[in-house]
Amino acid sequence: MGTGKLTILQINDTHGYLEEHQEMFWEAGRARHESIGGFARISGYFKKVRRERGNDSVIALDNGDTLHGTFPAVNSEGEALIKPLNHLKLDAWTIHWDIAYGPARLKELTGRLDYPLLALNGYHADSDEPAFQPSLVLERGGVRVGIVGIAAYIIDKTFPKHFSTGLRFTLGRDELPAAIRRLREEEGAELIVVLTHLGFAQDCQLASEVDGIDILLSGHTHNRIVQPVVVNGATIIQSGCHASFVGRLDIETDNGKVSKISHELVTLDDAVEDDPEMRQIVDDTYAPHREMLSEVVGETATDLNRYTTLEATMDNFLLDAIADAAGTEIAFSNGWRYGAPVPGGKVTVNDLWNIIPANPPVSTVEMTGADMWEMMEENLERTFSRDAYRQMGGYVKRCRGVNVYCKIENPEGSRIQELFAEGARLERERTYRVAFVTEQGVPKKYGRNRRNLEVRAIDALRRYLEKREFITAELRGSVVAV
Repeated sequence: MGTGKLTILQINDTHGYLEEHQEMFWEAGRARHESIGGFARISGYFKKVRRERGNDSVIALDNGDTLHGTFPAVNSEGEALIKPLNHLKLDAWTIHWDIAYGPARLKELTGRLDYPLLALNGYHADSDEPAFQPSLVLERGGVRVGIVGIAAYIIDKTFPKHFSTGLRFTLGRDELPAAIRRLREEEGAELIVVLTHLGFAQDCQLASEVDGIDILLSGHTHNRIVQPVVVNGATIIQSGCHASFVGRLDIETDNGKVSKISHELVTLDDAVEDDPEMRQIVDDTYAPHREMLSEVVGETATDLNRYTTLEATMDNFLLDAIADAAGTEIAFSNGWRYGAPVPGGKVTVNDLWNIIPANPPVSTVEMTGADMWEMMEENLERTFSRDAYRQMGGYVKRCRGVNVYCKIENPEGSRIQELFAEGARLERERTYRVAFVTEQGVPKKYGRNRRNLEVRAIDALRRYLEKREFITAELRGSVVAV
């Protein structure tokens, strides 16, 4: 042991955003949009840091939600990301939506990446046999670094079952202390880095309960952490989403202990130089789809985004379109976080695929008022649970044709104060016909007579746009904290 200096670079929740795109920033009472991000800038920044610090002093890690979220990613079942990811020369990653094409496909894709998938908490469903490599040790900048991966705990709990057939996932909380001891005592690690896709609140709770973590790289909840949070000696960061940011930690150690840490949340704007090689890789990836994706299919008078927790303009557009396609007043969709903003103006086919890249069928179901009340209470608990480990959703479920008035601070099952449907107080015994997309929109346990319509979500969005000079999707008070 002696002194050491290394740099850790983090990307998280890139969601397949290979290209530069619109991103939203809050500014004193208003939103501002700017074209930023993309893999060419990530690669350009990585190369710059490696030149300055030396390749043998840099670790680059990815928290997952990488292989899903845009048309090229989903259309190729992750294939489109393999070449650009290998070009980044990452050291390790973990997973969430990356398993959406099934475990066999994930295994195939992982086998073609030049770096390991780490998931301490993934097991074969019928045994305690680990399904993934739990950790690795690297020596960088004169420091032995032990890296532990924790995949998204919710993979086998909130996704459709076929995503994770044959696998199960734990929180990783119980396994982590032994892994840290092994890395330190048996493998000589001086610095412990935990790479997770649990979410920021969960990671803070995890760090408070598990000793010995030096650095915790957080993912899943799309937080833009400007000032690191320190919990029980662990420095925690998270770096936005959509390949718009890179998190950077410069670390100094002395006799196996961290002596200094500096952090920067790097915005990948035009001040960051592109990597021409990566630019060509991305251009080649998009070339077969460019004409189709660039077609203008309508116009929005509302800035569309998913950056608000209780209700979002992007999802109001989606809900209006699926309700129109199904001929219903009420519609539900999941509170997804991914989907880059679409500022007011022209809407392209590419924007539609970014809104709902899985392109599921529009579905209908008959739900009682009691079903809707119970479903929304469950969703509010999964979003705002006092126990961070039970926060298992994205944002609040998106709603159309209903108005939910809730007290977020109330205990489980007691948050809803009032619920209206189709403009009147909810009738618990009445049956309502509801439109939705995906099992995450309306879980299978709710309602009856579920039916998939012939129209899919992208076509529903497109038809809705084409019937109007422009669309509006302002916030409407669908879910209100009171």
